[in-house]
Amino acid sequence: MMKLYNFHASSTSYRTRIVLNLKGLSYEYVRVAINKGEHLLDAYGEINPMRGVPTLEIDGVRLYQSSAIIEYLEEVYPDPPLLPKDPAARARVRALAAIVGSDMHPVNNLRIRNFLRDTYKQDANSVGAWMQLWNKAGFDAIEAMLRADKNRRGFCYGASPTIADAYLVSQVFSAIRFKTDMSPYPEILAVAETCEALKPFADAHPSKQPDAAA
Repeated sequence: MMKLYNFHASSTSYRTRIVLNLKGLSYEYVRVAINKGEHLLDAYGEINPMRGVPTLEIDGVRLYQSSAIIEYLEEVYPDPPLLPKDPAARARVRALAAIVGSDMHPVNNLRIRNFLRDTYKQDANSVGAWMQLWNKAGFDAIEAMLRADKNRRGFCYGASPTIADAYLVSQVFSAIRFKTDMSPYPEILAVAETCEALKPFADAHPSKQPDAAA
């Protein structure tokens, strides 16, 4: 069985759980309490040299970085497909995912927030303003792309989930968690609502994970 080292509220863990569920793959859930610094311990450093989550272990082989893990799962378990067949469509889906994965999440994750607080002595309001800045930039772009695509049917692309939906739903959760105003983004919220009604998304939600109560 696969083993997923992750944390319930981590958006990178969340998006990976969504993809695992969409692929119908079972896995052992291993908590890494990043809110308590467990990811910084030597024991986890031996598992993941970057000390990030998630890590997916398959038959003793460890995979790092949610984007690489998700692409691996798509390649090895192609049914159901989470990328379109058309190259231009695949590029569009990957671009939507990359706005979240490259432009939004990395500048707002825990270590960046802690660095702003500890090194630059920023208070909670200032750190919050930093997060809102990058959330707005990314969501503005995604909302425009969704609005321009007249062929969509409920999801980020087409009429079924893609990797873009896994990225977007997890980022919406994180944004709401940190009090981002989502009212300017009706298309994004509609996609999130459509996805969250599906069992693979619902079962991956942070509140449903075994470490949520802790």
